[in-house]
Amino acid sequence: MSTSGLKAIAPVPTAADFLDIVLSRTQRKTPTVIHKNFKISRIRNFYMRKVKFTQDSFDEKLGAILSEFPMLDDLHPFLASLMNVLYDKNHYKLALGQLRTARHLIDHVAKDYVRLLKFGDSLYRCKQLKTAALGRMATIMRRQKDPLAYLEQVRQHISRLPAIDPNTRTLLICGYPNVGKSSFINKVTRADVDVQPYAFTTKSLFIGHLDYKYLRWQVIDTPGILDHPLEEMNTIEMQSITALAHLKSCVLYFMDLSEQCGYTVEAQCKLFHSIKPLFTGKPVMLVINKIDVMRLEDLTPENRTLVQEIIDSENVQCIQVSCHSEEGVMELKNKACDALLAHRVDAKLKGSKINSVINRIHVAQPVARDDVVRTPFIPDVVTERKKYDKSDPNRKKLLHDIEQEEDREGIFSINLKTNYLLANDEWKFDIVPEIMNGKNVADFIDPDIAEKLEALEREEDKLQAEGYYDSEEDMFDAEDEREKVEARKALAHKIHSQSIKKSKKNQARLPRTAGLRTLSELSTELKKAGYNPSSIEARAGMLAKAQATKRKRAETDMDVDVDVDEDMDDAEPVAEGDEGEWMDVDGEEPPSRKRAKSDSGTFIAKSARAPRTNRQLAGMRDDQQASKAIRLRNLGQRERNMHAKAGESDRAIRVKKPKHLFAGKRKAGKTSRR
Repeated sequence: MSTSGLKAIAPVPTAADFLDIVLSRTQRKTPTVIHKNFKISRIRNFYMRKVKFTQDSFDEKLGAILSEFPMLDDLHPFLASLMNVLYDKNHYKLALGQLRTARHLIDHVAKDYVRLLKFGDSLYRCKQLKTAALGRMATIMRRQKDPLAYLEQVRQHISRLPAIDPNTRTLLICGYPNVGKSSFINKVTRADVDVQPYAFTTKSLFIGHLDYKYLRWQVIDTPGILDHPLEEMNTIEMQSITALAHLKSCVLYFMDLSEQCGYTVEAQCKLFHSIKPLFTGKPVMLVINKIDVMRLEDLTPENRTLVQEIIDSENVQCIQVSCHSEEGVMELKNKACDALLAHRVDAKLKGSKINSVINRIHVAQPVARDDVVRTPFIPDVVTERKKYDKSDPNRKKLLHDIEQEEDREGIFSINLKTNYLLANDEWKFDIVPEIMNGKNVADFIDPDIAEKLEALEREEDKLQAEGYYDSEEDMFDAEDEREKVEARKALAHKIHSQSIKKSKKNQARLPRTAGLRTLSELSTELKKAGYNPSSIEARAGMLAKAQATKRKRAETDMDVDVDVDEDMDDAEPVAEGDEGEWMDVDGEEPPSRKRAKSDSGTFIAKSARAPRTNRQLAGMRDDQQASKAIRLRNLGQRERNMHAKAGESDRAIRVKKPKHLFAGKRKAGKTSRR
């Protein structure tokens, strides 16, 4: 994990905010309506659900904090040491341990009070147990005020740390304070590190990035180190020691031979030897800075001997730079990057992975087929080609040169006509006319157009001489006659369709308010109109008898005795196919078809007797099986009772905004808002 992975930690609320969040959530997400007349099991479940939900909310929030903050043992050694330097790992582990203990305590409190709530015998006692449970949980959380505040400060500080990747290519800059480390990182990267003419301007690790050989590199600027024992170093210096100890990098040790930094050359050499054990296994560059003031050659013999001793050490390269005049800065960057790349390749070759792969690598070498020497051939055109020189007046003119000559930078467009391949180069920029001598040029693209026109005119004269166009009037007359016939057909079709629409428009329809009519009324009306209704009456009687027979058979099959009016034999449907609506032949009212509800809860016909069997026990073998079914039904309701729900459809959250969070403190004056 890099430091960028540590920045995704969510903010840690204070103890008071923690309680507000959890209790508000409990109020919003659990039922809020309870009554002393409810069944005692429902009252218990109501308050048990409150306690369990509160415990789950505490567990979820504390678990999120504990999972987001990293375990120091799981981090990269550099990040673990850096966090130890900045935050003290004992204090950090203690804070996380206290939150973990609080989570376990809250779980135990919830478990104990749920056990007590199972034996609560009234709404008052259940409510008091719930209040006590939430109060103890809140007390436990209030005691975590200091660990939560500490972790929030750690989180804020981590988010401000530079995003250092301990596994990527790294240049690490170290040395005494004020020797020019920050000036160098400002020159080679896009970082903007504060540079001041006094010591310890850089108080923490700064990081910049550069690109070299299409690779991304990170350059780390460390605070200055003073030459004293490790246990006496402060937090600022320990950051540098941590980076030197754990990052696989190329170390750039900066020295100021002019002693403008305030430290002698002897002290700077002594510091190099004291931290040299941290350089093992890393390429080291000794950087002589501020050569615009003092060069290596200008040193006194004693100091020159001390510096030369460092230069002659193993794996140490020396380079002189000046960040003020930028002399040697790019050379230092290139040398440091090349040294680290070479070192990484050597480390991979010496590692354990290469041994498992080396036996499978085969380099193919071509075998000569004869003794003929084949030297490489380069065409004379290539060797004699003149190199492009911008200052040569006879050079080949480029489009960029033309653009600058015409002073049309930004609006210059390429003329594609210069690349036309024509027989004569003068034709390239000729304008092709569309109209020439009053004629369209496009009509004269065909070279044989004149001959074709003459042939067409000759053919036309020949047809006219043969009398081909004499019957033209007859042809037009025949066409006119055909058009008249088609128009007449279309008009007839239109008149026919309109007449159909008109007849449908005046068609008689039964009004919606018209009631049912008896067969006798219908017969009377037909006789008045002069029609004989005997065939309709005969057919209606036959249909009514068939319906009565069918209904009696159905009632016999159901084994239910239903009294049927004797007059139903004379009832007939109003029209064919309408079996549901009846009218009496003698003008009597049709029988009532309404259903009435029996005492057992089942629906029976109004004119029927009470059923012989209990419909609620239909399909049951005996009373024992019926009681078992009722017991299973109650068992299925038990889970909903645990959640204090009345039934399957009880999903309402009645209070979405708890008033105690929004009403505020009650002041003097009216209390109607409460």
